[in-house]
Amino acid sequence: RAPTFLRRRVSRRPKAMASAHPSQGLPSGMDPSMVDEYASQSKLLQEFVKIPSIGKAWVFTSKDENASRAMVSVSQSDLLANKKRSFLLNTHISKSSSKSVSFQWSPFPVEMSGVSAVVPSPSGKKLLLVRNAEDDDSPTKLEIWGPCQLENEIHVARSVHGSLYADGWFEGISWNQEETLIAYVAEEPPQPKPEFNDSGYKKEGSSQKDFRSWKGQGDIEDSWGETYSNKRIPALFVANISSGEVRALKGIPRSLSAGQVIWAPSSSYSLVFVAWSDDNGFQETPRKLGIKYCYNRPCALYAAADPFKEEADKPSTDSNKGDTAALVKLTADLSSAFFPRFSPDGKYLVFISAKSAVDSGAHNATNSMHKIDWPTDGKLEGSLSVSDVVPTVMSPQDGCFPGMYCSGLLRFPWLSDGRTMILSSAWGSKEVILSINVAR
Repeated sequence: RAPTFLRRRVSRRPKAMASAHPSQGLPSGMDPSMVDEYASQSKLLQEFVKIPSIGKAWVFTSKDENASRAMVSVSQSDLLANKKRSFLLNTHISKSSSKSVSFQWSPFPVEMSGVSAVVPSPSGKKLLLVRNAEDDDSPTKLEIWGPCQLENEIHVARSVHGSLYADGWFEGISWNQEETLIAYVAEEPPQPKPEFNDSGYKKEGSSQKDFRSWKGQGDIEDSWGETYSNKRIPALFVANISSGEVRALKGIPRSLSAGQVIWAPSSSYSLVFVAWSDDNGFQETPRKLGIKYCYNRPCALYAAADPFKEEADKPSTDSNKGDTAALVKLTADLSSAFFPRFSPDGKYLVFISAKSAVDSGAHNATNSMHKIDWPTDGKLEGSLSVSDVVPTVMSPQDGCFPGMYCSGLLRFPWLSDGRTMILSSAWGSKEVILSINVAR
């Protein structure tokens, strides 16, 4: 007969096995009582992700003042593929005599698979689709669509530039008013790397398939951190949508990272853009610091000539066309200037400044708004007058305007009067819409 302590252990063992059986196959830390709750939450999550979110929208006017059309970019999460899917929706907007507005939406959206950016032309008659390369060997594709057909497809080799920036900060894709040229920001082409073989350094390049040669890494370069760690320096390019030719904007030193390019009104300096200096470390040391959500990085506005127009204006005997394009610094007296926008009549160049953040070192501080009276003749000679539109608010009063905290600006933020700009800003714990008259 077995001892008492053995009989007790044997008698308890089946009970322990029976209690563990229902929990088999459940994740760690989860018991059977939580199964129904998890199933309910999972169903709720699936219902939420089915709701699309609006990313951007464009409204195009027509000859009929009571009718217009709009294009909306929406996205929806795909749980199974673990990615977001993007779509385009079109609608006709009409106003009745009773001032009510009705929308006639297209029956189904059109999916934009593999598209990095969607940019319609100012008139809405053309549409640019950007398809960034998926690997180092594939070209970047720029598709120009008309009302009912693909008008042109431009394949840009990696030797010209890399992927376009479509991040919302360096991003700048802009049509000119004639809708013949597109200016944009893309990664500069790969820099040449030293090659070696069994005899040492090779002065002449050879095929990478030569197993007896290898390439060095070249000079180490800082990145702008976070989402830019694997990206090369942003540079400016202009594409002719008819010929398919792409030209780089020459004369920008590699110590400047360009972005947010726009077209200027009729001028010898056709392009206006923002540039961030590499020397933005402590006491202007030559070091790039993270720029994501950091508005305290010094930057300035510059103007430059369109490379196509500049080359056409030069004598044909000039063998270095476009290599020494002149840059004009528009905001020499400000430590920060970004989000440039021209007024519809071309009289003002309005921009945001985070000079209080740059000067203090705070990642985000009160913004200010400024404007430049753009010359009517388009000649940028002498110093330009920069005036305040919304000054920096250092000590706001209770219940009063706390200052601007602007993290983005619409491509066309103007109301019909051509003087009033609409933007969003933080006001206490809320996001509000501000209406600013820049002509005052």
